[in-house]
Amino acid sequence: MAEAKDTAVKFVAAFNAHDERALLSLHAAHIKFEAPGGVHLNNTTDATAYAMRWLKGFPNGRMTVRNEIVSGPWVIQEITMEGIHSGPLEGPMGIVAPTHKKLVGKGVQILRIENGQVAEAHVYYDQFDFLSQLGLIPAPAVV
Repeated sequence: MAEAKDTAVKFVAAFNAHDERALLSLHAAHIKFEAPGGVHLNNTTDATAYAMRWLKGFPNGRMTVRNEIVSGPWVIQEITMEGIHSGPLEGPMGIVAPTHKKLVGKGVQILRIENGQVAEAHVYYDQFDFLSQLGLIPAPAVV
C-alpha cells in the first residue's frame, strides 16, 4: 500500500511541476488511461501527452488532492484542478484559444499502481462545468 501512496504523491508532484520527463517515467508502458470525451489511451507517450495538453492550456495549472483512499494497488483521489486558461488547449474538436478565465474544476482520479508506475488511470470531471467556467458554453440557469 505504501508503494501506491508514494507513486500517487510523485504523480501529483510531477503534474504540478509540469515535469514531462517525470510524468513519462511514472506512466507504465502498458497504461490503460480513460478520461471524459471518449479518451482511451494505452501507452506512456499518449497518457503523458494528454496531461501535457492540459498543462499547456493552463501554464499555471495545479492539482490539489482533497481526499484520498488507498487500498492495495488502488488510489482514489478527489481532486481540484485550478489555473488560468492562458495557453492553447488541444481538444477533440481542435485547439481552444486562451479564454484567460480561471478554472476551478473538481474531479476524481482512480489510479492502479504497479511496480511504482501508474498502470491504470480513470479520470472523471464535469465537462459541462469546465466549458461553462471558460465561457465556451452558457452558464447553467440558477433555479
